[in-house]
Amino acid sequence: MTDHGVSRDLSKAVKELKERDLNHRPEKMIFILLLFLTCLGLVIAAITLWLVPFVGFSNIHPHLPVIMAVVFAMVVLFLIGGGLTLVFTIIRGKNLFFNRRIRGVVIRFLFPLLVLVGKCVGISKERVQRSFIAINNQLVVAEARLVQPRKLLILLPQCLQNHDCDVRITGSVENCKACGRCKIKNLVELSHRYHVSIAVATGGTLARKIVVDKRPQMIIGVACERDLTSGIQDTYPLPVYGILNKRPHGPCFDTDVDLGAVERGMAAFLNGDKGNSEGPGPEGVKPAVS
Repeated sequence: MTDHGVSRDLSKAVKELKERDLNHRPEKMIFILLLFLTCLGLVIAAITLWLVPFVGFSNIHPHLPVIMAVVFAMVVLFLIGGGLTLVFTIIRGKNLFFNRRIRGVVIRFLFPLLVLVGKCVGISKERVQRSFIAINNQLVVAEARLVQPRKLLILLPQCLQNHDCDVRITGSVENCKACGRCKIKNLVELSHRYHVSIAVATGGTLARKIVVDKRPQMIIGVACERDLTSGIQDTYPLPVYGILNKRPHGPCFDTDVDLGAVERGMAAFLNGDKGNSEGPGPEGVKPAVS
């Protein structure tokens, strides 16, 4: 494939991801609302911290109130500027500047605050988590990190496997017998087609071990809101594109996933030709047999 062809395919894949993100506008609006309320609360707190000791400062030195006013004004402007930058990034869907640092601020600092603010205004933690995942995905897409197939990891929850299946796939998904009763068969086929690594984790501890062992540069994770949120936080600064699983039978039981969303993620983040089913795949992944 020519460089021009690769660039065109990549642009198309990224465009599809961004268009798909339009379906997550309600979640993004929740995030923006909570971000606004959080910034407002922090601004009020900063002003209060300045006003309360105002008289005391003037007694220490006549210029100290003005100095503290300048300091708190800088804090307020920083909060407002950071919030506006994040909002513009969300609205425009483009990497403005300091995108990776913004993602870090969202993951490490803003999300716990937004959960607290959401609880105060009656928004459930699960809705805040969905909003956080949608925003994280947009920032990851805006960052546009491209990796080689062997450096892309597809991380799946065990609940995607049919509950009646007695085959152990947590050690290696290649143990899958491809019976077709769940989507594991299709996901393994996708990993062969794109020559990427794929693994199944039973929980956060095993997921972290898999990440340490495989050392990917990019992860496409499939899980519920809680597990995706904790996974994104645990693996930062490693970018994680999160895809929520479907739960027609309830949580953690015979769950499902949108295969198209997984494949679009692979196509968007892979650098170069996706490969074919007859070449050597990444370590531990055999080529598909027709």
